[in-house]
Amino acid sequence: MQRDLLWISCLTGDLELQCGIFLLLLQSENKYNSNMSRNEKELAGVTLLGNQGTTYEFDYRPDVLETFENKHPENDYVVTLDCPEFTSLCPKTGQPDFGRIIINYIPRVRMVESKSLKLYLFSFRNHGDFHEDCVNIIMKDLVKLMDPKYLEVIGLFNPRGGISIKPFANYGDSDHQDMVRQRLISNFHND
Repeated sequence: MQRDLLWISCLTGDLELQCGIFLLLLQSENKYNSNMSRNEKELAGVTLLGNQGTTYEFDYRPDVLETFENKHPENDYVVTLDCPEFTSLCPKTGQPDFGRIIINYIPRVRMVESKSLKLYLFSFRNHGDFHEDCVNIIMKDLVKLMDPKYLEVIGLFNPRGGISIKPFANYGDSDHQDMVRQRLISNFHND
């Protein structure tokens, strides 16, 4: 209907009709915005998403991480975030290391915003640390940021010198300690 009215106003050049259509479009847009599942208060800490002036930092920057409210804290559910293009530097040689970082967590009240996580992981690009250190740093930063019920970080790094390194680090609150032990034991590889 809006397209038809807009087309009619373009043909007739009727200013009153054009103003009416403009108001109709505004009302429609306001109706759409009022039906959004998140309000401005809930999105107050999310500043990077939709920001066209994004700056990519090349040095470790945990302060770039942002969170938003979990609307379902009564549910235990898993969020998986997969970064297939993680890079860091060897602390001894300065050579680049390439890998995949997988983050699984059960949120409590706060959840990590994905664009801020992307920028955070990108900030390891010139960070010199061993694979095991990177995985543990990521886990600790995310636990500090979100206070999740459970969180694990898996690093699947490309071989260097013929050896792949696959570090795993996890955290759980007092209600999830059995899961912490179970997941830790299940990550011993014999293949």
